[in-house]
Amino acid sequence: MMSQNAQPVGRDVPVPDGAGVGMSQVVGGDAAVARPASGARAPSVHLAALVGSDEELLACVLPYLDEGLRDDELVVLSCLPDTAALISDALGERAGSVESDTRLCLLDTSVPDAAAATWELMRRARETPSGRLRLAGGLEFGPEPRNWREGLRYEAAINMLLAARPVSALCVFDGRVLPAEVLAGAAATHPQLLDGRGTRASAQFQEPADFVRRLPLPREPVEDAAPDVAIDDAPSLAVLRRELRVVLESRVPDPDQAADLHFALSEIASNAFRHGARPVSARVWATADRLVCAITDSGCGFDVPFAGFRPAHGVDLANGGMGLWLARKLWDHVDVLPDQVGCTVRLSARLR
Repeated sequence: MMSQNAQPVGRDVPVPDGAGVGMSQVVGGDAAVARPASGARAPSVHLAALVGSDEELLACVLPYLDEGLRDDELVVLSCLPDTAALISDALGERAGSVESDTRLCLLDTSVPDAAAATWELMRRARETPSGRLRLAGGLEFGPEPRNWREGLRYEAAINMLLAARPVSALCVFDGRVLPAEVLAGAAATHPQLLDGRGTRASAQFQEPADFVRRLPLPREPVEDAAPDVAIDDAPSLAVLRRELRVVLESRVPDPDQAADLHFALSEIASNAFRHGARPVSARVWATADRLVCAITDSGCGFDVPFAGFRPAHGVDLANGGMGLWLARKLWDHVDVLPDQVGCTVRLSARLR
C-alpha cells in the first residue's frame, strides 16, 4: 500500500526507545537482526528449551533463574499459571525475589501489548544493580494454526525487539502440549538452545524476516464462501469508512467492540488511500462468533514482516505511524498479504 518514496505512516517497524542502541532499519521491505551500536551494553540472549517432562523443565529453568538472582537482575516469570506454580514451588524461598507477569506470554494479550510490557520491564531493570532483565516462560500458542503462526512470528520478532538490549529471555516449549509445527519453529526462531547439558548454538536458526516469510498462512475458513459484503473501488476514504461502520454495527453484537474494530479498520483504509492506489476494495465475512475483513489496494505493495509490533514514531498518537499497531491491538489477527500488484491487509477477530 505504500509507494516507494512514501514514509510508512501506520505501517510501523519495531524501533526501540532509549539511547546507545542501534537498530538496523527496514529498507526495501527487508529486515535484519539489530546490531549493537558503539558502547552498547552486553547483548541480548534468546534461548529455547524443548522439554518433555516437569523434571526437564525445572532442570533448565531453575539454574537459569538462579543465575539471574545471583547477578541482581530483574527476574520475571511469564507463563501459564500451572507452570508458574510448578516453578515457584521448586524455587521455595527464592520465589519471593521472582516476579510474575502473564502479559508477555500472550495470555489474553496482543503482541503490541506484550512488547510494551517488555519495554516497561526493561526500563525497570535499569534501576537494578546489574541493569539487566531476565525473563523465563513460554507463549500461549492456543489450539488453532492461526494462533501458532502468530506466536512463532512473535518469537522471531523478539530477536529484533530485544537485540543489543541487556535482556536474557528463556522460552520453554513443552512437547507434551504443543503441536509439532510449533516445536519445529523453536530452533528456527532462537539463536541458542538450552537443555540439561547446557547451552549450544541452534544450527536451524533463521533470519527473523526470512523465517516469517516462509510461515504458512492459514486461510480463514469463512473465506471459502462468498463475502457477506463486498465494496469495490470505494470512491473515497470517507465513503469506505462509512460503509464499513454500517457493516460492523450490523454484525458485531457488542457496540464497544464494533467501535474498536471500526477504528482500526479506518486506519488500515487510510493507509490504502494514502500509500496505495485505487481501486481500493473491502471484503467482509461474518459468522456468529468471528469477523474477517480484507482491505485491498492496487499500489506498489508492502512487505515488512514485523510492521505494527511497535509504534513507528513513539506512543503519541499525534505523531502518526499507528495504523498497523492499533490494528494488532484491537483485532486478534492481522496479516499483510503482498501481491504482484497491490496489497491486502486481512484482519480477523472473535466476536464477544
